[in-house]
Amino acid sequence: MFKKDVKAPDKFDTLVGKNTIFQGNIETSGTIRIDGKVQGEIKADGDVYLGKSSEVTGNIYANNVFLSGKVEGNIEARGLLDASSTAVLYGDILVQNLITSEGSIFEGRCKMLEKQNSDSKVKNTRKKSEKKSDSTAYSDKN
Repeated sequence: MFKKDVKAPDKFDTLVGKNTIFQGNIETSGTIRIDGKVQGEIKADGDVYLGKSSEVTGNIYANNVFLSGKVEGNIEARGLLDASSTAVLYGDILVQNLITSEGSIFEGRCKMLEKQNSDSKVKNTRKKSEKKSDSTAYSDKN
């Protein structure tokens, strides 16, 4: 009721079909949809969509990951990991945002990335420079 419907893109740059078994690493600068089996690492600058029939054995690195199938490996998403009710994940995740539906299975560790914006970078820089000036002042006195 409260969950936004995520629209799939009109086209995918790469598609691994339901009856396909792919062994090896996949790297793409676009969006990929997997409905078959992949044994290897997936690196995408865009999004990764894993259908209900998908099975991935390997790590996934992407902007956003929409999981409806099974993954045995770690997932690193710079944005969102959305695990539907049919999702099965055995591995660690490193994500900025996480959505899981009732019925999904997740066994592993989760680490949330902090959202980076220009204000926080300025504050962090300011704190470092203040520390340097404090230590300089201390060393000048000795």
